[in-house]
Amino acid sequence: MPSPDQSSEHLVLPSRRSFLTTSAIAVGGIISSPSVSSAALFRHSTPIDLSFLPDSWVRREGDRTLQAYARYLKGLRLKFVTPEQVIKAHARRKGSVWNSLPPMSMWRSMGSTLKAADRLAATIGMPVKTVTSAYRSPAYNRRCPGAKRNSWHMRNYALDLQFSTSTYKVAQAARYIRDKGYFKGGVGRYSSFVHIDTRGHNADW
Repeated sequence: MPSPDQSSEHLVLPSRRSFLTTSAIAVGGIISSPSVSSAALFRHSTPIDLSFLPDSWVRREGDRTLQAYARYLKGLRLKFVTPEQVIKAHARRKGSVWNSLPPMSMWRSMGSTLKAADRLAATIGMPVKTVTSAYRSPAYNRRCPGAKRNSWHMRNYALDLQFSTSTYKVAQAARYIRDKGYFKGGVGRYSSFVHIDTRGHNADW
């Protein structure tokens, strides 16, 4: 990966006061998430509109499971990334292999990474534009060019994100909030997106 042109791209990091002001609206959803039982996730509530997803994929995953996953994501109270964006990242295929939602036992694994993404967006001062990748099933991951066999995407700890600004600024902001202790994990800068994960130890590429 080529080195960023630091002479032309500069991240203006906020002062302590402006950072706290910009981020305040996200604090409720970032500091903690509700403890939700499996039964509660499947209780009736206002359903999410699934018309933005491929019909065949919705049938494959099941409307009830998709609605339960949407309720879990809503329960995180994120301000700058939507349940629709996260779910849409799973509804993709490589050749004949469709990706899938993570197993329910892994749903909470993504919570800390989504909160880090929300904090990242608050720091940059703009919402997430696209979640290009979240959980990847093992079969789907094998079809992704350059994907590692032990990818953190398969463990549901990783996100690939696009914002309406340069990946250099996004990666710098991600490392800034990581240095402040908001998460511990990987930050990877690519040409069109930035990867973040909450693997538990820091890594950069």
